[in-house]
Amino acid sequence: MNSMFRTPTLLAATAVTTALLAACAGMGPMMTAPEVPSALAVPAGNKVAFMYKGSGLLNYECRAKADAPSEFSWVLASPDAALKDKNDALVGKYYGGPTWEHADGSKVTGKQLAVSPAPTAGNIPWQLVQATPSAGSMTMNGVTYIQRVNTMAGVAPADPCTAAVVASKKQVRYSADYYFYKG
Repeated sequence: MNSMFRTPTLLAATAVTTALLAACAGMGPMMTAPEVPSALAVPAGNKVAFMYKGSGLLNYECRAKADAPSEFSWVLASPDAALKDKNDALVGKYYGGPTWEHADGSKVTGKQLAVSPAPTAGNIPWQLVQATPSAGSMTMNGVTYIQRVNTMAGVAPADPCTAAVVASKKQVRYSADYYFYKG
């Protein structure tokens, strides 16, 4: 082959390789999974893809207990939180379902698999959720598990929940780190 054709190809390949190496260097180190109780461990073969900080409100409602209708308790009705990245930029929201929705339109829902008490009293439990197939083809596509850790506040209201206030609602502030895994 003529050297006239090899030189531009070699230059182009070098430029692409240099650009890829520069992009990888900007990605930073791989994100590591948080330390969690064994009940919240994600199955082998799944790796942390990203983490978002959730902060907002947990909406509670005073309801009769299903197995004891003359007794009442505060029940989590729905979350309403913003999701932010490590630079504190708003990237999505978290709401009932449970559903985590990214600003790019992709979203994932899930089913709770396990909970574990938060290490510090007064904080909602840590949680493991198995994701169901996601909507959209962007950020949330391929998410398999979600861990809620490092929770702050969010426990049910201390106000009495009785027949006199059944169906009343209260909002409680909370925050947590959500680790999203992909297979």
